[in-house]
Amino acid sequence: MKVTQRVKRILANYESDCPGTKAKLASILMHGKLGGSGKLVILPVDQGFEHGPDRSFAPNPPAYDPHYHYQLAVDAGLNAFAAPLGMLEAGADSFAGAIPTILKLNSSNSHATSKDQAITGSVHDALRLGCAAIGFTIYPGSDEQFEMIEEIRELAEEAKEVGLAVVVWSYPRGGNLSKAGETGIDLCAYAAHMAALLGAHIIKVKPPTDHIEQPEAKKAIESAGFDISSLDKRIAHVMQSAFSGRRIVVFSGGGAKGIDAVYDEIRLIAKGGANGSIIGRNTFQRPRDDALEMLDNIIKIYQGKF
Repeated sequence: MKVTQRVKRILANYESDCPGTKAKLASILMHGKLGGSGKLVILPVDQGFEHGPDRSFAPNPPAYDPHYHYQLAVDAGLNAFAAPLGMLEAGADSFAGAIPTILKLNSSNSHATSKDQAITGSVHDALRLGCAAIGFTIYPGSDEQFEMIEEIRELAEEAKEVGLAVVVWSYPRGGNLSKAGETGIDLCAYAAHMAALLGAHIIKVKPPTDHIEQPEAKKAIESAGFDISSLDKRIAHVMQSAFSGRRIVVFSGGGAKGIDAVYDEIRLIAKGGANGSIIGRNTFQRPRDDALEMLDNIIKIYQGKF
């Protein structure tokens, strides 16, 4: 695998990491149709934990099979496939080496009453399964946020010691935050910055709205003259908050929406300078051929061709 100059420049931003970790990051950045471009499209399938199998897979019953998601990610030419332990184990041998994988190490479920997640996998599991990275969710703002932050600090240290990359899902949620605040521009930027401070190599956040949750942040944003009037401008601010673009940031696809709405949103995400998208339900809940066409068009958006 010949690493492109663009990917080398991205890797150079991770100044403390060992060659093993940089090689794992390179394996993700160089894989698939976007390989070498510095852009990413990742398939995450942790929704079975979060929402249950029927809410997640009944719209497209073949998706109950873990092999379906592996094959979808491979055939679509994506950069990586992220999932919890059992799903990766169910296809680890059949798809060994076919696509970089990310082991999601914590999950919640729809029965939970607290804004917390249980640890459901280990760094050892990630090594055993040949993963390129571990993944972990934090909920800035929740009553359990400090426990989650301490957990990912320990897991990230362990992962980096053995040459794995670290992906952090950072979602403001719980505590005194309003529902609108969960996707407000100030809190999304704060969440991305917090993940960067925790040592994440790849950061996943939600596309931000123009809502501002914190009065102090509103004053600072207005004083600085930041333009947050359009999604692309807000994406640019989130990237700025992730060490001025020195960290890879990808944006979630969110809840189910029409295909044109997905494309319009991703065009603005790309225009804002994001590294890419990590999109699950909006693809795998569609019939396979439709999902493949959709993912191909998303890739073309990041290539500037659609």
